[in-house]
Amino acid sequence: MVEMKLDTRENIIGEVKEILEEPKDLKRLLYRELLINALKCKRDELDILDLKVINRAIGEFRYAAHVFKPYRKIRKVSFFGSARVPQGSPYYDLAVQFGRVLAEEKFMVITGAASGIMRAGIEGATPQNSFGVNILLPFETANPIIKDDPKLITFRYFFTRKVFFVMEADAIALFPGGFGTLDECFEILTLLQTGKSPPMPLVLMELKDDDYWERWDRFIRDQLLVRGYISPEDFSFYKIVHSPREAADWISDYYSTYHSVRQVRENLVIRMDKELSDDNVRKLNEMFHDLIPEGEIKKTEPLTEEEDEPDLLQKPRLVFRYDRKNAGRLNEMILKINEMNYVS
Repeated sequence: MVEMKLDTRENIIGEVKEILEEPKDLKRLLYRELLINALKCKRDELDILDLKVINRAIGEFRYAAHVFKPYRKIRKVSFFGSARVPQGSPYYDLAVQFGRVLAEEKFMVITGAASGIMRAGIEGATPQNSFGVNILLPFETANPIIKDDPKLITFRYFFTRKVFFVMEADAIALFPGGFGTLDECFEILTLLQTGKSPPMPLVLMELKDDDYWERWDRFIRDQLLVRGYISPEDFSFYKIVHSPREAADWISDYYSTYHSVRQVRENLVIRMDKELSDDNVRKLNEMFHDLIPEGEIKKTEPLTEEEDEPDLLQKPRLVFRYDRKNAGRLNEMILKINEMNYVS
């Protein structure tokens, strides 16, 4: 046992020395930055509470990233909604049906792993197609469906948990809920509006005979929009839907041509699964010239900086100088790309 500890210690020392050498690539540079920041905690003589929060946050982030990494190529939908919705209620059944439809469409789901809407989403998609990102609370535990699954992650901090709800998602589904649901709703909209989150579809799930999101939307339009606190194009971020099929179609349509974006210095790269015609690229330049401070939208080969994503190098792409000032308009552009005729 002593020899094993010594061997582990020697290995760690060797890895530290290797990390501190001149970095040869971005990954090694980031390893070194992580290590240096840890040493700076000692230099700054941070308080015990500070060190506990930093250590726990890094540990939670590392473990969650480890769990999600093998599934990064599969698109996922994060579910939000009340934990107080009882089994068998109309909204519970709606979440079950939506989870089932998403699994049939080859999506995975991410939920908070507790009861109510969270349990319903996993029940519909099945644990095999689900992740549980649980929060450590005295009154809330993981539901029995996902409890023993290796894709269950328990967080101490809401902020690290929220990062993974958004970072690992390709779409968001919001069901009616309380303070937590609305907090998550507005945080996601803020991330989309400020460009801190990549573009993605947001569906507000509502029963046909209910008006939960209709009333919410009315408040947004009558108060925020009228007062100039948001812009008309910000409404492109979300869609109120009334059935699992409508929601799944909206999400699938969002990725019917569009695949992903990447910022490379001043340029924005839009990767697509289907190539746009030259005529449609010309139309995009006419319709969205306000997003481009100089130059124009062009078809292009992969940029050098994209070589670290080899799986995406064969995809058609558009590149333009993006002013990064209006994510709502960029989202409208993505929606327009999906609407356009394309060359298969």
